[in-house]
Amino acid sequence: MKVIAALHGPGPALLEPAFRAEVAATGATRLQVNVDDDEVAPAMRFGPGTPITAVVTAWTDRDPAPLLDVVRRHDPDVHAWSVDEREPLVPPAVADGARTDALANLAFLRRPAAMPHAAWLADWLDRHTQVAIDTQGTFGYVQNPVVAHLTDGGRDVAGIVEELFPMAAMADQHAFYGSGGDEEELQRRFTTLMDSCARFGAAEGLDLVPTSRYRFTL
Repeated sequence: MKVIAALHGPGPALLEPAFRAEVAATGATRLQVNVDDDEVAPAMRFGPGTPITAVVTAWTDRDPAPLLDVVRRHDPDVHAWSVDEREPLVPPAVADGARTDALANLAFLRRPAAMPHAAWLADWLDRHTQVAIDTQGTFGYVQNPVVAHLTDGGRDVAGIVEELFPMAAMADQHAFYGSGGDEEELQRRFTTLMDSCARFGAAEGLDLVPTSRYRFTL
């Protein structure tokens, strides 16, 4: 089971060995911590929800309740979900505990009320995926459809996507969209992506969180 938890308070302690030990004690085998920190301070962030400052992801074969108890010590109002995982673009491997050299954007998606869940999911996973990859400068793309809501908060979130961009993408639109300095191509990619996002409601009503990404084997 993959569990994703969004926190809304300070996140540096999540990178400390003590936190990893607590998570490991719950039976989790892997941990990922994404933090909105100084490294990504210039990046864009927005959303209708309470601002997210850190995201904890853990893989476990056990009841997630003890894991959530650990995370709640850092944020009592954490929002958490169990998710499926798809990796259309597998992120690069890095040394255990090292920061991935990337702007790791996390988007928390909400399904339009008028769109049936099955249709929304198919449109996101089957149609939009290639459009997103073709129109952006990403080198890592991970989709996480929500399977179950593990907390009362965050029940409006239907999916979570993580996209890895070059660090230059924080200030350079050509780096973000992979358009190689061609203004016409930049506009084409931007328009194509926005039109595709609008089809399944991702052009608005989502939370975008820029982060630094760390992974640990427990």
